[in-house]
Formats: sequence, C-alpha cells, structure tokens
Amino acid sequence: MTSAQPGPTSSVRDLLTHPRGGPTVLRIVLGTHLRRLRESRGISREAAGDAIRGSHAKISRLELGRVGAKERDIADLLTLYGVTDAAQRDQFLALARQASTPGWWQKYSDVLPSWFETLIGLEEAASLIRTYEVQFVPGLLQTADYARACVRLGNPRATDRQVERRLELRLERQKLLLRDGAPRLWAVVDEAALTRPMGGPAAMRRQIRHLREMAERPNVTLQIAPFRLGGLAAAGGPVTILRFLEPDLPDIVYLEQLNSALYLDKREDVEDYLAVMDSLCATAEPHGRTPGTLDQVMRALDAAADAG
Repeated sequence: MTSAQPGPTSSVRDLLTHPRGGPTVLRIVLGTHLRRLRESRGISREAAGDAIRGSHAKISRLELGRVGAKERDIADLLTLYGVTDAAQRDQFLALARQASTPGWWQKYSDVLPSWFETLIGLEEAASLIRTYEVQFVPGLLQTADYARACVRLGNPRATDRQVERRLELRLERQKLLLRDGAPRLWAVVDEAALTRPMGGPAAMRRQIRHLREMAERPNVTLQIAPFRLGGLAAAGGPVTILRFLEPDLPDIVYLEQLNSALYLDKREDVEDYLAVMDSLCATAEPHGRTPGTLDQVMRALDAAADAG
C-alpha cells in the first residue's frame, strides 16, 4: 500500500486500546476505512462483493457499519484494495475482531430490536447527545415507574416479563450519564410531556423530582418548551443528534418510529436537523429557569392530588 492510500489512523489505534461504544462504533470506523480504501482504488461495490463471495448490498452494509465482518472477508478485501503492509493488515483485522464482540446490551437480545441496538452503541460513544421530546420525558432521564408506563404504552402486547426486561435495559442505558467521562446530555422537553400523567400522579411527582436532580448535574442541560410559546420549529416529532470525539465518526441524527428508526449521517441532512435543534434551544426556556418550571409543575400535581 502506498503512502497516498488511506489506512488506519491514530484514532483507530486509540479505539483498539480504549474502545468507546463497543462494537457499534468499531464497525462504523472499520466500514468507513474500508469504503475509503475501495474508493481510492476505483473499485465498485459489486467487484468488492464478488471478492468476498457476497453482494454489493453486503458491502454497503459493511461500509455503513450495520453488520460485523469475518476476518477472512476483511483479509480478502484488503488484498483486493492493495493493502500488503503486515502492520496495517493486522490493525484492520484487530478492528474486525473487536467489532464482532458483543456489547453489554446483548444480554437483552430477547427484547432488543436490531434497529435500537445501534442507538445504544452510539450513546456509549457519544460526547454530546442533543434530544428533543414532545410527548415523553427522554428515556435517559426517566424514572423506573415512568419508564415502565412508557414501555407498556409502546408495547401493548408485551408480557410482564418482557416489560420488565425492557425496563432493565432502559435503566442500564442511563448509567452512562453517571460514569466518569460521561457524555453531555442537552435535552429540550415540551411542557406537554411534563403534564401527561404517565404511571399516575405519584409516579409523575417522582419523575419531576428526578428531572430536577438530574438538571443539577454538570453534564446535563435541560430546557422546557412551555405551552405559551405556541408553535415550535420541530421536525414533526422527537429528534436525537449524537456527536463524537472520534474524527472518523460524523454527527448522526436518530429518528425513532414505532417499529423502526432512521439514522442519518449525510452532512446536508444533519445540518438541517442541527438548525432545527438550534432553533428549539433558542426558543425554549433557558436551563437556568428549569428548576422553577419544574417546581411549578410539581405544585400543580400536588394541587390536583389534593383536589382529588
């Protein structure tokens, strides 16, 4: 391989030593480098697919980090792309091995859809998570009772065990906000989410208290979008944008649907959603007013309970 050809960078070596986000991020980084190699050689996806006894669709999934890869396939692609340096080949193959190891979330595979698994891995690797929620408190900030009510609402046919397993998974995800080197969470929550009594009045009071506590953490920014603002520059529903320290990972927009999700990383798409998110943050009440707003919501909940 000539010096003009792209190869593993120092960020890749760093990821191999200290993987952030586990296999999800490693797959994306590996796929990015493989795509650069293929394009630098002017090789089509069809030709690359033939080299590993697969299809162009398999190469596309591999380059997007959607699937892991066998070391044999990676070795064959490296040969096709002219990577003959033993040290570089070893780095790629080590990356492929680590990208195939299961993340902690695999123990919840019985209730974890593949389209959501990607988000968990991206959250683990993110340095900044920006999110806007219309109907619910963001999952990373939910209490157990509130989360249980949300899980039941979104999965009406789930058994009690499946509900509890999904709840365990959600609570496990939240631990990333409390660890050393935690990502920054910047959330904008519509006031409607704070007035919808998920799980009942007692559960909502616990949820509001929890939000107030989390908003005091140095890595959490929480803004409330009150009713009086009228229309908001929302993109038709909840939006999450993840940013990473790794230079090989672009910002990613996550859009969740009932039984699937979209992950957008094209610069034009991301910039559109970033503009929407910036507008939401500029329109909502500033973080400094959040404790007072939450106190007002709590007083309203207490008054409703007393009246009842």
